[in-house]
Amino acid sequence: MYSSDSVLGKKNIFKRLCFSAVATKKGDPKAQALKAAKAVKSGASTLKKKAKKIRTSVTFHRPKTLKKDRNPKYPRISATPRNKLDHYQILKYPLTTESAMKKIEDNNTLVFIVDIRADKKKIKAAVKKMYDIQTKKVNTLIRPDGTKKAYVRLTPDYDALDVANKIGII
Repeated sequence: MYSSDSVLGKKNIFKRLCFSAVATKKGDPKAQALKAAKAVKSGASTLKKKAKKIRTSVTFHRPKTLKKDRNPKYPRISATPRNKLDHYQILKYPLTTESAMKKIEDNNTLVFIVDIRADKKKIKAAVKKMYDIQTKKVNTLIRPDGTKKAYVRLTPDYDALDVANKIGII
């Protein structure tokens, strides 16, 4: 079938082709082997494996990034806002109806129409500042017309009739 010469000839040609391909690629194979050995010894970065990060959750969350504090170039509000609910705004006017007069005489209580946003503590402070009188307690209600009425009960050392005269209710 085949002569031994032809088979050997084919093998030699194959070897020569392979050797010539390697030789033409990088140069001397001996030098290439020495270079590879040196790289293995020095622990080249190409041979090191990257350490795997241990995952503790099955869901991915974006990493928390740096959040800097605000450092404005200029204040957004030029002036501090003034208190719109001062004691002049809280007490609108005293009530002078018959039932209010009865409260003054019998219960030592003054009746005022006050701002809807005012609470009992603010009403008490406003009465003290405006008329310089101590109050025992304050009762409030919102009338059907939407205004707030405050019943200001005075302490026993103040007489509601005298205070009402001083204010100008009576």
